Amino acid sequence: MARIKSGTVTNRRHKKILKAAKGYRGTKSKLYKVAKEAVMHAGAYAYSGRKERKRQKKSLWIVQINAALKSYEISYSKFINGLKTVKIQLDRKILSEIAANDPQTFKKIVETSKKQN
Repeated sequence: MARIKSGTVTNRRHKKILKAAKGYRGTKSKLYKVAKEAVMHAGAYAYSGRKERKRQKKSLWIVQINAALKSYEISYSKFINGLKTVKIQLDRKILSEIAANDPQTFKKIVETSKKQN
């Protein structure tokens, strides 16, 4: 039986990792062992970063809504509670856009929410 060498498979695997590590500093883009470690960490950071970005967006929307509510003298928590009791189901993204782009509509929503508190 002939001896089977895995040179081409190993070479492809190494090339794939080194291609993914292209642009990394120093040996992280040159040496396979170091590059593999760097690519693994980069993947983990990218995954957690995608989750973190969603959290940051939501907190930004909350800040924008709260800033718009300052002129109506109502707190964010009371505003959201009022919306829930009236059963107005607008998410924070839409509320922040309405607050920024359509003040008349936002005023009506705030007044509706205030009636419940």
